[in-house]
Amino acid sequence: MVSVESEHLDPLLQRLREARLVTSNAPVLRPLTGGVSSDIILVEDAGRCFVVKQALARLKVKDDWFADTTRNRTEQDFLRYASGILPGSVPQVLYTDMDGAWFAMEYLGSDWTNWKEALLAGQVNPAWAGFAGETLGRLHRSSWGDPEMGKRFDTLKNFTELRIDPYFLTTARRLPEAREFLLNEANKLSRARLALVHGDFSPKNLMFRGDRIQILDAEVAWFGDPAFDCAFLLTHLHLKALLLPDLADRILGLGSIFWCAYRMALGSRADAELEQRTVRLLIGILLARIHGKSPVEYLTRKATRDWVTDRCLSQMVRPPGELTEFTSTWQASIPKA
Repeated sequence: MVSVESEHLDPLLQRLREARLVTSNAPVLRPLTGGVSSDIILVEDAGRCFVVKQALARLKVKDDWFADTTRNRTEQDFLRYASGILPGSVPQVLYTDMDGAWFAMEYLGSDWTNWKEALLAGQVNPAWAGFAGETLGRLHRSSWGDPEMGKRFDTLKNFTELRIDPYFLTTARRLPEAREFLLNEANKLSRARLALVHGDFSPKNLMFRGDRIQILDAEVAWFGDPAFDCAFLLTHLHLKALLLPDLADRILGLGSIFWCAYRMALGSRADAELEQRTVRLLIGILLARIHGKSPVEYLTRKATRDWVTDRCLSQMVRPPGELTEFTSTWQASIPKA
């Protein structure tokens, strides 16, 4: 008896059979939650489990947001590259559909903890922030200035569709006060070619088990400005500090631990210019998570969202050169619950 929890999975089941990934008469296909850009399906068959990921042409958000599904191949390229640089830190690719519509990868199991879920539950683990910073620093260092990587991940079109337009350009249209700043940052991002960027380096895509880390969801991978990854992760920590004001000091402290570990792993490339770019992008992404096409779902109070907007607009006038300055100002003025 086949168990398919959604009728639209029937065509996928047929393709899985054709690829001989499913061989029994009683497979189970179960949609997983957590993303807006892809369908992610857990497949259980003949005593084994694996995950299938299908990129969507239209993302599952309120706004019209379209992106090329060939980003599916970009993610597979990232996983294969990262598995050589960071063994055991990314899921293994098990099968590639030749048309690029989907791929199968290793299922990690239920004994891994998702960092976003842990944070939202009030669990603050400094070691995980250090692991995240070290891992990201190693990834950036390995690819920095590599012309071959620049060719392999020449994916600016994809990055524009998934990050520059829905985050920076959309917010610039909706928030005229920030237009000049955001367009300037978008322009700089479009010209940057420094290292391999994950593009979605956030707590929801980081899993931990003991002292091990797993990086997920690399479909935005792009050879560009590594400051984007740092700012993206720090954005989430700054916003979660607003959601959990009683834990704000500890959550923002994770950002400092992450940044210190990242700089140490990156080495001499972690200069003042990189930190300045990270601060500016942090301001822009914070605004985008309020006004862009992918607003953060857990800050529902208008007063809190207005606070983020006002805080970022004020910092935009003369952005701090150091992350500690930006974070300390943010922390000192967090509204009390």
